[in-house]
Amino acid sequence: MQIVDSHHHIWRQADLPWLLGPMQPRIFGPYEPIRRDYGIEEYLADTGGTGVVKSVYVQANWAPNWAADEAVWVSGEAARTGWPHAIVAHAEMTRGDVRPALDRLAQYPLVRGIRQQLHWHRNKLYRFAARPDLCEDAAVQANIAHLADYGWSFDLQVFPGQMEGAARLAEACPDVTFILQHAGMLEDLSDAGRDIWRAGMARLAGCPNVVTKTSGLGTFIHRVDAAQIARILAETVELFGAERCLWGSNFPIEKLWTGFGDLLAAHRQAAETLSETEQAALFHDTAARVYRL
Repeated sequence: MQIVDSHHHIWRQADLPWLLGPMQPRIFGPYEPIRRDYGIEEYLADTGGTGVVKSVYVQANWAPNWAADEAVWVSGEAARTGWPHAIVAHAEMTRGDVRPALDRLAQYPLVRGIRQQLHWHRNKLYRFAARPDLCEDAAVQANIAHLADYGWSFDLQVFPGQMEGAARLAEACPDVTFILQHAGMLEDLSDAGRDIWRAGMARLAGCPNVVTKTSGLGTFIHRVDAAQIARILAETVELFGAERCLWGSNFPIEKLWTGFGDLLAAHRQAAETLSETEQAALFHDTAARVYRL
């Protein structure tokens, strides 16, 4: 089966402020092994023999004023190596009119969408956005709606408690495709936590312009857990349908605790109960359609 990796990062250490200076706590734990350059050659070595035929680069949190520089550098790597095949860039949706920034990014043909991480959590270690309700901010909604004029999607990253607001954002921007990151970032594995996640996922699944990415499922447990992957995948596919699900590696973050082949194998094993058509959608077709590969 041909695989599209719809979520990975390459980087140069010097370009990422969070990789510089003393190690700061991160959502995925200690990250000393990836405090270094992670270039496309290493990514290709990691994916060798796994069936990956195309990939999508998702922004790696360069300094906000360097968002266009990130797209320039990744575009250059693609011209040099043929990888990646699409870019999800960054643009600041919370201040002013985003269109000048989008116009600059539009110079780079591989750009297919934007990610600004809107996830907020009571636990400061898990927090990224300044406020929990940015999805419902009128300026944010207006700026994200402009993505439709560029034919671009929005990679949506929120916690389960924010999913009602995220659904309102999707409803406010019906012409934009939203790609929910990491299957909704289930971090509370208690029965109550799973119930909140499931209800939020059902709410988002009711928005026809939302698809979801089954990626980053080791983020909060720092390991590959086949049983957890199988449970999340089964429930996600049940809610969204395989034609609205796509897979991503989240490499090199997940490289902190696993190899690419083992990670992919766990997801493919979890998908064995699906039909061949559904598996093709999950691992290839949905990503190819959504990111126009």
